[in-house]
Amino acid sequence: MGNGEQLVTIAAVLLGALTTHLTTYVMERSRNKYALVTRWDDRKIDAYEGYVDRVRAGIFLSVQLYEHKEGIRPSGKSEGDLLEELLEAARLRGRAFERVMLLGGDAVVEAGHELNTAALAIDWQAEGKTVGTLDEWRSRNRAAFREINDFHEAARMDLGVQGSVKGEQHPQRDLILPSSRREGDTSDT
Repeated sequence: MGNGEQLVTIAAVLLGALTTHLTTYVMERSRNKYALVTRWDDRKIDAYEGYVDRVRAGIFLSVQLYEHKEGIRPSGKSEGDLLEELLEAARLRGRAFERVMLLGGDAVVEAGHELNTAALAIDWQAEGKTVGTLDEWRSRNRAAFREINDFHEAARMDLGVQGSVKGEQHPQRDLILPSSRREGDTSDT
């Protein structure tokens, strides 16, 4: 075998090694990028779920305080204890929203701001900072749950989840109230 053939063979081996190295590099980089995206999606899901859980917990505490103060359903706890629990829930909701702001897309963050506004309106009426009727109370709660659905929708889009939680497949839902407390029946109010 002559020098020319040996150089061609060496060049072919070097080209094969270089091609293998580049292919491995590109595949590894793609795998790492996918792992990073997946890791952030997992953290986003945790942040979104935790935030909605905190919002809902605060709303339920507001309902408990409001119903206790209005004499609709007395609580086994004092008004002061209920208020303290509500304030702690609001603090935790704020902390959960900070995670959403760090990880969420623009639409998710904006939906979270709208949800915070609706949740605060409920808190304030329960605390007595704003005055309102039972119908206004229910309206505030309806608005908050609509905002929760809007937040879910934005979060699903941010995560690339197929489908929707609103629209023709999912009709608008109303508050679930005992029959004696439905709209138009004011015998308990």
